[in-house]
Amino acid sequence: MRKHSISRREFVADAGKATLGAVAAVNAPMIVPRHVLGGVGYQAPSDTIKFAVVGLGGQGSVNATALAGTEHLVAFADVDRAFAAKNVEEKLKPRRDGTVNPDAVKLNEQFPKATYYADFRELLHKERGIDAVVIATPDHVHAVAAKAAMDLGKHVYVQKPLTWSVYEARVLGKTAANNKKLVTQMGNQGHSTDGARLINEWIAAGVIGPVHEVHVWTNRPAGYWPQFVPRPGATVAMPAPGTLNGFNSAWGQNIVNGTLARAMGEVPVPDGMHWDLYLGPVKEDIPYHPIYHPFNWRGWVDFGMGAIGDMGAHLIDHPFWALGLTHPISIEATSAPFGTMTIPADPTAAAGSPASRNRSRAVSYPLASTVHYKFAARGNQPAVKLFWYDGGLYPPRPDMLPDAGPDAVLKSEGGVIFIGEKGILLNDTYGANPRIYPDSLQQEALLVPKTIPRIETSHEQNWARAIKGQATASSPLEYAAQLTETMLLGMAALRAGQGRRLYYDAERMAFTNAPDANQLLTRDFRAGWAI
Repeated sequence: MRKHSISRREFVADAGKATLGAVAAVNAPMIVPRHVLGGVGYQAPSDTIKFAVVGLGGQGSVNATALAGTEHLVAFADVDRAFAAKNVEEKLKPRRDGTVNPDAVKLNEQFPKATYYADFRELLHKERGIDAVVIATPDHVHAVAAKAAMDLGKHVYVQKPLTWSVYEARVLGKTAANNKKLVTQMGNQGHSTDGARLINEWIAAGVIGPVHEVHVWTNRPAGYWPQFVPRPGATVAMPAPGTLNGFNSAWGQNIVNGTLARAMGEVPVPDGMHWDLYLGPVKEDIPYHPIYHPFNWRGWVDFGMGAIGDMGAHLIDHPFWALGLTHPISIEATSAPFGTMTIPADPTAAAGSPASRNRSRAVSYPLASTVHYKFAARGNQPAVKLFWYDGGLYPPRPDMLPDAGPDAVLKSEGGVIFIGEKGILLNDTYGANPRIYPDSLQQEALLVPKTIPRIETSHEQNWARAIKGQATASSPLEYAAQLTETMLLGMAALRAGQGRRLYYDAERMAFTNAPDANQLLTRDFRAGWAI
């Protein structure tokens, strides 16, 4: 074979290519990992999520703190900027060990530089460069804010309950399903815990046998926020002092309610409080009062979803997930009385007509209630009855629950009891501390393999990592929407009236035997706020 001779020109050219390649290699920073260049813990700006928060006061500041350690707060919207700022600053309070949360420090560094908006709609219009939005407003604004953000292609983290109404839950679930590139998460952080996964694994392994019945309870609202409260500032004249009712009492419940309503009085809107934006999709022009904001909105029909809206996502979540439940086939509810407001009689109405008399309208939820759900059989799993109790009411103690030991008294905060054919499974709020009785089955449960991937980060960080393609969202809206729908069907049944069972057709999103109750599955939106 004839050898190929290399000319000097070819040699120099090839040598030059090699030299240029070496120089390029030396001077090309992209071949060096960014975390090496930045040191331990470094995150390149291109890997940092630019997020906004709608509703930074309250739980929104908790979510923002969990994200600020690795991501960047660009903007926030809140109808009460002073309250938001107060909550952000309070995160700097030393923890029990005397240290300050470093993520809170980062949030407080970012907060003064973040752009403030009173109206989240303006934020979404102007801050087109954001990647994701945390929504932590009162319940009645969740859906309108989340839908607007998702329509703009933003990933969303929405606080629980996902929505105020069943219709809104359907809309968000469908929006998420139709936009697979969006990473969504509901703020039921217990869904990301190890305990939640143990519950699923033990149920799937059949440790306690087929489950026919579940009991779920919480102490909310007792000690947390007021319910069974009249609307402040009653409009109906009080009877003359000493006027007796039919039971010879001058202090019937209506007199007590009227006195309380007047005692709360009328309060002017504070400076800096954008009350009109707070009302958002609520059609009625409800006057401002500090009994609604902050926090107490949960107990008011127009703004919140009561105890089941607050804690159902942390408690009903676990049987809903572990048992593969979807929509209930029937719901019935009973409760103590609602808080009401009096609608004055219309002097022009025909005599004897409803409008010619004073009427009452429910405005705040009862102090305590129970809801009974029935779910159809699923595959080889039997039908399930799920019982909800709130306001300090407890379920009956199962026969297999020992009267001595750590569960001699059920925890007042709340919990879940799965009743299986072989045993029972209990867990605390957020899926914590799952345990099984009898003890022999607990030993069997400890041998069940861990088949569900564990989440080592916070619920918020799980969402952030999912946005970056490094994880899978724990509680995406496709799941959360069905869970929320089930929770809110209980509230619809409660508002529909006691002593009746409502049959639900999930495909039609309708009560088949109570068409009058279907209006409770949605709301009459204020003009410009409908979704």
